[in-house]
Amino acid sequence: MDLGLKGKIVVVTGAAGIKGSIGETIIQHLAKEGATPVIVDRNARGFGYAEELQQKGIDASFIQTDLSDYTQIEAASKVIEKKYGRVDALINNVGVNDGAGFDASMDDFMYSLKLNMVSFFAMTKYCLPMIKKVKGNILNIGSKVALTGQGGTSGYAASKGGIFGLTREWAVDLIKYGIRSNAIVIAESWTPAYDNWIKTLDNGEEKLKSIVKKIPLENRMTTPEEIADQCLFTISEKSSHTTGQFIAVDGGYVNLDRSLLTE
Repeated sequence: MDLGLKGKIVVVTGAAGIKGSIGETIIQHLAKEGATPVIVDRNARGFGYAEELQQKGIDASFIQTDLSDYTQIEAASKVIEKKYGRVDALINNVGVNDGAGFDASMDDFMYSLKLNMVSFFAMTKYCLPMIKKVKGNILNIGSKVALTGQGGTSGYAASKGGIFGLTREWAVDLIKYGIRSNAIVIAESWTPAYDNWIKTLDNGEEKLKSIVKKIPLENRMTTPEEIADQCLFTISEKSSHTTGQFIAVDGGYVNLDRSLLTE
């Protein structure tokens, strides 16, 4: 399907993760659709990702930015404004499940909020004039943790809950400009970071099996490719009348009846 994203300027935060991460997969899918990915992340891997895409004839950019610092986010937006002058879609993707719970310091908790939620507001605020120019749209990457809880990760859970609140607030705020605001809900996705976490556990294989059995559809994890496909469809004009929605890409993990569990 041609999603009509060719030539569109799409800003993606947190997209310089390990190869195969959700953000990196999104930028690769954008490139395949002929869009122009703008990577905003602190990790220097982004330079290599942008260069790889440029070698394929895509005008991709990497803006190295500490997303926990809103002054750096503002500076990044000015770079985007100078080079492109517009933003057709903003995908707020950055997120670290950092385990900032009751045992963490207040500084750790506040940092979690700044990285995982405040960055979404700041990136949207500073890109908004460019989004308004072209009636672009906003897509926030959320997590089932905001809806189900997890334990031991108050900062991340609060941030993701706040992101859902912001998604609906912005849908209302920006409807007069024809700007859409939606969120993706992710549950268990097989990413390199997830793989690394499983390998740190003494009973990793058993833990993985127990998680997978609880995913109703096909008893398997969601792939980053499936998430990227949903993201691209949602920011495209194929979803032109969808706003204020929380779209779960999770094999039914969050919303389906528990009777579907295999045991």
